[in-house]
Amino acid sequence: MPLKIGTRGSPLALAQACATRDLLGAAHPELLEDGTIEMVTLKTMGDRVQNRYLSEVGGKGAFTRELDEALFDGRIDLAVHSMKDVPTQLPAGIILAAMPEREDVRDVFVSHKADRFEDLPEGSVVGTSSLRRQSQILARHPHLQAALFRGNVETRLRKLEDGEVAATMLALAGLKRLKMAAVATRILEPDDMLPAAGQGAIGITCLETDKTTRALLGSLNHEPTSLCVSAERAMLDVLDGSCRTPIAGLAELFDNRADARADNRATIRIRGLLAWPDGADLWAGERSGPAAEAVAMARDLGAELRDRAGPAFFEALAD
Repeated sequence: MPLKIGTRGSPLALAQACATRDLLGAAHPELLEDGTIEMVTLKTMGDRVQNRYLSEVGGKGAFTRELDEALFDGRIDLAVHSMKDVPTQLPAGIILAAMPEREDVRDVFVSHKADRFEDLPEGSVVGTSSLRRQSQILARHPHLQAALFRGNVETRLRKLEDGEVAATMLALAGLKRLKMAAVATRILEPDDMLPAAGQGAIGITCLETDKTTRALLGSLNHEPTSLCVSAERAMLDVLDGSCRTPIAGLAELFDNRADARADNRATIRIRGLLAWPDGADLWAGERSGPAAEAVAMARDLGAELRDRAGPAFFEALAD
């Protein structure tokens, strides 16, 4: 019976699914036989509705729900996701079985009109579907405006070329996986644009009861990536972030050994940011300490940011 890999149909999603297939083949050569691995492409709500914010079409589950359903009804054996699209709480019965080594976490600025945000004329429109990016742009560059800009990488680049906006932002990881990194006008360091929790990481899910698939995927897991992304998601979980809440988070491990989680000599730095969508105010913080305490530190950071923003912030964004 073939091993069925579920994926969305965008070029980036397919590239990530193909990378997963290749990793599986390298770890388990027997899977390279003709017909042993099969790709199953599904369209999600997030793919179908392109003219509204994600918060209006199902939030975080907009890109995962149909793949979850396909796991439950047996149409696929595993699903490949961008980790920044995966809700912090998975449906009961589905597990994150593996996270391969993470790609570059940074965002990029793309424009045909300027080399950086500061050089864009006052009132220039930056296209983005990310409230995280929007809030940080407007906080640092109040002379700019932001507009909804949905679609896959190629669609957004075409809209930019057509002059619909003066600039946009993309994840460098996606551009690298599509072999399109050259389109970046400027790479932004995390100090200038803190990335989304899980950015640059691929997550592979399967049914908790599927011991065969879980065993195959276990060899693909990169423990340092899993540790960092788990910490970022723990902070996100405490903040109870929705797609209406601009949240950024990044964990950096200063020891890339596979056993760093269990070694008290390894240290980790976790940064978090919470902001109003219009950039009018933002709250940032960080924690550093033993890698073994990463999740606890991340949850503590999330609690601090939540307290600093106050209940009125979350009530306003929930309306």
